[in-house]
Amino acid sequence: MDLLWQSPEPLAATEVRDALPGSPAITTVLTVLTRLEGKGFVTRERDRRPHLFGATLSRDDYMAELMHEVLTSAPDREAVLARFLGRASKTETDHLRKLLGS
Repeated sequence: MDLLWQSPEPLAATEVRDALPGSPAITTVLTVLTRLEGKGFVTRERDRRPHLFGATLSRDDYMAELMHEVLTSAPDREAVLARFLGRASKTETDHLRKLLGS
């Protein structure tokens, strides 16, 4: 996913393979990309050859979704938020205050 997030354009599976350490088999890369597509993390442009793969969400959007998922599943959201903020740096809490407008 890091390669897809870093690329401004969708990538062919061979481009992904070539950028990975150890040059895994192309079938392995295609299997992983197809599974990520099935989970909704990756899109595939099928109207050309080779197919091009891109991330469906930016890294920031993905991370925000993970955070929202954790909060949604928590039985006590307030406790989770309190612990999260308790571990945040002063810079991070200042930034949160700015985003919240207070």
